[in-house]
Amino acid sequence: MNLTTTLHGKSFTFRDVKDVLARANEEKSGDKLAGVAAQSSLERVAAKQVLANLLVSDLREHPVVPYEHDDVTRIIQDGVDEQVYAEIRNWSMAELRHFLLDTASTEAMIRRISTGLTSEVVAGVCKLMGNLDLVYAASKMRVPATCNTTIGLRGTYSTRLQPNHTTDSVPGVTASLLEGLSYGCGDALLGLNPVNDSVGTMTEILKRFAQIKQEYAIPTQTCVLAHIKTQIEALKQGAPMDMIFQSIAGSQKGNEAFGFTTQTVQEARALLKSHGTSRGPNVMYFETGQGSELSSDAHYGADQVTMEARCYGYAKAFAPFMVNTVVGFIGPEYLYDSRQVIRAGLEDHFMGKLSGVPMGCDCCYTNHMQADQNDVENLALLLAVSGVNFTIGVPAGDDIMLNYQTNAYHDAAAIREVLGLKPIAEFDTWLEKMGITRDGKLTELAGKPELIFGR
Repeated sequence: MNLTTTLHGKSFTFRDVKDVLARANEEKSGDKLAGVAAQSSLERVAAKQVLANLLVSDLREHPVVPYEHDDVTRIIQDGVDEQVYAEIRNWSMAELRHFLLDTASTEAMIRRISTGLTSEVVAGVCKLMGNLDLVYAASKMRVPATCNTTIGLRGTYSTRLQPNHTTDSVPGVTASLLEGLSYGCGDALLGLNPVNDSVGTMTEILKRFAQIKQEYAIPTQTCVLAHIKTQIEALKQGAPMDMIFQSIAGSQKGNEAFGFTTQTVQEARALLKSHGTSRGPNVMYFETGQGSELSSDAHYGADQVTMEARCYGYAKAFAPFMVNTVVGFIGPEYLYDSRQVIRAGLEDHFMGKLSGVPMGCDCCYTNHMQADQNDVENLALLLAVSGVNFTIGVPAGDDIMLNYQTNAYHDAAAIREVLGLKPIAEFDTWLEKMGITRDGKLTELAGKPELIFGR
């Protein structure tokens, strides 16, 4: 394994595989904060050159967090298809990149090869790709999943309708929910982030979601994104629950900082199978975001892209219905500006799809970042071209509870029309029946829930 190269007459030697991965990463403020970033553009290119010549086996045999210390590493490593891995273990990372971008490589071929990859390999090949490479490679892959309906089929583009409210007021949540439905949002999920992480609050909102879903015969899924332990308790007490949510990290230590363990996720999934209200089989929802492991000092000196890839390797083990990166939520300490946010969104989507999870994205930013609404609209459009399963929709693009900005309710309809995409089939039929869309386009009733729902 060669960790040395010469570029423009200057010699570069990297400490180990983890060091190569970190310094080959595109510029990220979080890597600078962690002290693992390349010191110059020349060093970054040198690291990419070394990385391109490393073998798939080199990256698999040197995980960034030791196998014996971390259950995320163990889940990823133990989940590899050894027969497929044996076929590709001596491929260089450059050869893997070529395979993914080759026009002769079909979706079935890529999906098979992906079962022989660890997350470090997925992150490594991502670092060798430009933005258009990430769009093109991701567009070749689809990862569908089924809860009540099926997300991620080719030709579809879905949304999570996020009707957050500053006080968890059920009438306020209802108003926002009906507005979002009137714009054609919500085929992936009606999903709220609660202010109050309590069984009572989430049960009250879940019952309201279930009532509206039943009253108007809406073919979709519902979730209240409380802590996983709160959701487990609510489910035990009889709350109507289609799926269970949790934010996850790329290391065991990071997950423990989020207040849960792998056993917690296993318990939640088993409980949903027996007591949940969806038909499944995919009943888990995970969110991620580059930099979360650094926040909890759980990154083990690895870069944020590699740790993010490990989130997807971990998520895959639980066959989720939805996974999404909240790409700009943490702030400029991790992704400084729009260039870094857009790059991270494309990286995360590609890595999620190559890892085999049904991948979406919350295209977001905070007001102290060097980004604006145009940037997240650009990212949403690029991701839709890439075949993203879903994005998020909130009123006017402004989440007044989480105090961040993302895509607006009406963005999805515009993207669908521009790209010729549709919502999930049953939801598309429902929209036409309710008069919200006609021939795939919003009607004059769009944004007027009082005319559609009579309240």
